[in-house]
Amino acid sequence: MKALVISGGGSKGAFAGGIAQYLIQDLKKEYDLFVGTSTGSLLVSHLAAGEIEAIKKGFTGVSQQAIFSNSPLIIKQKGKSNLIKINHFNVLKNFIRGSKTFGESKNLRKLIGDKITLNLFKKIRAKHKEVVICVSNFSLNQIEYKSMSECQYEDFLDWIWISCNYVPFMSLVTKNKYEYADGGFGCVIAIEEALRQGATEVDAILLNTEVQQFNRMRSTNAFDLLLSTLDFMGDQITKDNRKVGALIANQKKAKLQMFYTPRILTTQSLVFNQKEMEAWWEEGRLYAAEVVNSGNPS
Repeated sequence: MKALVISGGGSKGAFAGGIAQYLIQDLKKEYDLFVGTSTGSLLVSHLAAGEIEAIKKGFTGVSQQAIFSNSPLIIKQKGKSNLIKINHFNVLKNFIRGSKTFGESKNLRKLIGDKITLNLFKKIRAKHKEVVICVSNFSLNQIEYKSMSECQYEDFLDWIWISCNYVPFMSLVTKNKYEYADGGFGCVIAIEEALRQGATEVDAILLNTEVQQFNRMRSTNAFDLLLSTLDFMGDQITKDNRKVGALIANQKKAKLQMFYTPRILTTQSLVFNQKEMEAWWEEGRLYAAEVVNSGNPS
């Protein structure tokens, strides 16, 4: 059984989309299992259905407004870089409403419903493809994997939305009496889960460089420090996921091929810029071709 696994990474998911397009469209690879965490969960349904152009257009065209119903961020472009500050008014408004988070991402849930239609859901099932979404159950302090084959349509859309909710900047969701958030808080790339489900060949797309290529700048404010803290934790989880995934693949004698980003795409993955994401998608496709043709996969 062949599996495609895509990690979290916010806007960098466009790069993963380009890699996946090359593997599925150009190499004609047929996957039985698709596993996504966070931004990866937004891609895997369309990839399983073979709807490459639809997800390319939908993903690269997303905006901050399409995600946040109440954004905690103020983003100003200065030259080629973005300046991010906290939107104190929106954060205060959220707290007055009784929210536990700085912002809300209810617009993203609506967008997911618009893009992943019931017909698409049925099409994937008819193709006998399995799609698995990784989420973090904060109440039970554990990672959970939600399979399309075991979900009703609306529940499946909820799990995708939940997997993308990078708290405290996005919504904390209560479902089945438990509090859930971004799957990346516990598992950034679910190689182990793909192997557990019986995959004998895994292509894993990790939206980080293979080795650390920079030292973080000093935090300038509390908001910046929080982002750095979450990034640090995510980096450590990623390293553990890679090590465990490689170890289990070796034990099971499964083939594991890793795709990384060859450079630092951005340190601001909560910023969704259409031109950047379109460029990253094409860069990912070209990079995948380079890695495969070199004959030296990671």
